[in-house]
Amino acid sequence: MRDVIIIGAGTAGLTAAIYALRAGKSVLVLEQGTYGGQIVNTPKVENYPGIEQISGYEFASGLFKQAEKLGMEYRNEKVIGVRQEGTCKVVETEGEIYEAVALVLATGAKNRPLGVERETELTGRGISYCATCDGMFFRGKKVAVVGGGNTALEDAAFLSNYCEQVYVIHRRETFRGEDKLVKELREKANVEFLLNKTVQELKGDTTLQAVMLRDKNSGEVSRLEIDGLFVAIGQVPENGIFADLLELDEGGYIVAGEDCRTNVEGIFAAGDCRRKTVRQLTTAAADGAVAALGAAQI
Repeated sequence: MRDVIIIGAGTAGLTAAIYALRAGKSVLVLEQGTYGGQIVNTPKVENYPGIEQISGYEFASGLFKQAEKLGMEYRNEKVIGVRQEGTCKVVETEGEIYEAVALVLATGAKNRPLGVERETELTGRGISYCATCDGMFFRGKKVAVVGGGNTALEDAAFLSNYCEQVYVIHRRETFRGEDKLVKELREKANVEFLLNKTVQELKGDTTLQAVMLRDKNSGEVSRLEIDGLFVAIGQVPENGIFADLLELDEGGYIVAGEDCRTNVEGIFAAGDCRRKTVRQLTTAAADGAVAALGAAQI
């Protein structure tokens, strides 16, 4: 019986481990992949307070080593089920069954990819899924944003303040995002809308140099020379295994407020897996601290 089990070893999960361990609790962290989460793919992190610049890998490694030094128990195992037995939280992996007093879910969310060839290869080399994280690297350059929701429109507005030219690529004629955001973008001289178009191919040897766009109406394929491509077509939370136990919203995110408490006593959600409006490195760390301190009181 552990005091706290944490599922997920991204920024939220590792921060939760650090805070729970410092509170004197026994902590087991379960991660199906590599620790660090999405941030490990970011070559430069320049928006974390107090750290002028660091690679995502170095940042994640620092969190892991800190938690490890404090006594974290860490296992690479895929969680396939979570249930409650009385006040005990039971976590089942592909090979073991664990029990804990409290549970912190920090499973994160994956950016929905375009699904085109070489996308993974060029991520961090011209392709990004976070304009606020990586936009400054493209100051004075030409970039494109793919998507039609508020996130894509907000990303385009943000990038227009720093980039020479911003293209908004959307597969439809109309946007899911707010009309107000669309109107504001149309008034910007350095923003151009490319509608009814989809990204078919990525060009560039070691870094992105251009994208091939297909017009959905005519079928015509054209080449767009850009330095950066920001993909904003949504995220996919990995919370399906919790659906029978916890309340999820329509997007599949765990319903939990700023106190990170779910509808089940003793279970907390931290980071990108919970319903929230801002998903950044700082908010993931904040969630991890809040969730761990709450779990330590159970």
